[in-house]
Amino acid sequence: MRKNILTKREQEVFELLILDKTTKDIARFLGISEKTVRNHISNTIQKLGVTGRTQAVIELIKLELLTI
Repeated sequence: MRKNILTKREQEVFELLILDKTTKDIARFLGISEKTVRNHISNTIQKLGVTGRTQAVIELIKLELLTI
């Protein structure tokens, strides 16, 4: 497995996203604001060079950083 390029929080956010949680659900679960959740998603998308959440999830699975 490749070294994780995500922060611990970014990893947590995407693990919840693949469980079909909403931004609001994730924010409530992690005790952070919805804006912070969106920032983590946006940062991850930028790091991966993709254009959206779905592509980010696919790329993270390919990189073996997420499992479904």
